[in-house]
Amino acid sequence: MFKAIVSASTLRDALDSVSVLVDECKIRLNEDELAIRAVDPANVGMVDLSLEAAAFESYEADGGVIGVNLNRLEDIAGMASSGDLVHLELDEETRKLHIEMEGLSYTLALIDPDSIRQEPDIPDLDLAAEIVLEGAQLDRGIKAADMVSDHIRLRVDEADEAFIIEAEGDTDDVDLRLPREDLIDLQAGPADSLFSLDYLKDMNKAIPSDAEVRIELGEEFPVKLHYEFAEGMGHTTFMLAPRIQSD
Repeated sequence: MFKAIVSASTLRDALDSVSVLVDECKIRLNEDELAIRAVDPANVGMVDLSLEAAAFESYEADGGVIGVNLNRLEDIAGMASSGDLVHLELDEETRKLHIEMEGLSYTLALIDPDSIRQEPDIPDLDLAAEIVLEGAQLDRGIKAADMVSDHIRLRVDEADEAFIIEAEGDTDDVDLRLPREDLIDLQAGPADSLFSLDYLKDMNKAIPSDAEVRIELGEEFPVKLHYEFAEGMGHTTFMLAPRIQSD
């Protein structure tokens, strides 16, 4: 059983966090939350998302799992205005999702969850540094790096207590230095890793500019980016594997 009413903007924020990495996913309809965990086909980027029942106008679920085509579901949600309410109901006999909003009714065929890529385990990493900054600051660094390279380095200068986003191109270099006083918080530690900029750009698309982003970073370790949406009732964690540098 699944029956819920949610604002279009909250639904889109949740879907955006996942669709930047995968085209289809399993959605776990837990009693107290909707949860999605997925990994991209190359096993480079992962997402772990939960949306609490309290983020919905109404929410009833009994722990089932459905498989959805994210592109189709996003297209449907995109037809609603941000303030509109979206009514969702699962027809368990036909295995279709009925969606209604502002006079528009849509029936979405679901995908067999067993045919969808297995959900990943998000490893519990002991990462030495933690940086908390605004989404707009991260966006600025990513856009600057994109001007010169397809890779991006994230590191912490322990001596100066600063977080640095930098990129080296064939001819040009760029770096954005954010000292402790410009950050929301910084726990300095040995941290310096190189990442694919394309993946980070995709993840960044889903992060609101006014969100508080918590970054966990180590030395040639995956990076974890955490942020909240839906007034703190939605939680997203991205994890991105590093590009190991050869000497």
